[in-house]
Amino acid sequence: MSRIAITVNGQTLVGNTHQPLLEQLEQAGLQPEFQCRNGVCGACRCKLDRGNVAQEDAMAYLAAGEILTCRSTPSEDVALEFDYQVSFVAKKAANL
Repeated sequence: MSRIAITVNGQTLVGNTHQPLLEQLEQAGLQPEFQCRNGVCGACRCKLDRGNVAQEDAMAYLAAGEILTCRSTPSEDVALEFDYQVSFVAKKAANL
């Protein structure tokens, strides 16, 4: 597994090259919009400002420079730009 940097609207987090971006963003505590998780709705659409991803087939319309986070796995450091402020959810500490 390769560690990479994922920058979302200027905030950088550590990611990997084997999981879809949507899963990685959620694991980091971010809450990007999504509906279907299989490339049909297009709710997780964002602009790929920098880097490369492997984009699986999808039915949602994408403009030039856009990707679907549910269907894209980064192959190197990436910078993403959402049209909205992606909310952050603090992870709850486990009761010990």
